[in-house]
Amino acid sequence: MKSFFEGIADLFVNVIFKYTMDPFRFAESWAISNILNWMFMLIGAAAFIYWMLQLKKYNDSGEEDTSSTSHSYL
Repeated sequence: MKSFFEGIADLFVNVIFKYTMDPFRFAESWAISNILNWMFMLIGAAAFIYWMLQLKKYNDSGEEDTSSTSHSYL
């Protein structure tokens, strides 16, 4: 069983990640080296903006019950 997981680790470390990440690792430019980080930040920013617009649309529709009836002391 141990050799199975070592085989999976070897596949990812020495085959998949090596050929996909080494061009970014050895790039001359800082921007090229961090292009994956920039892509993730752009995706996260787009998702955040989309989520905020959806929350604003829901808030503007007035569907939520905002009365404070959950506790008697409120």
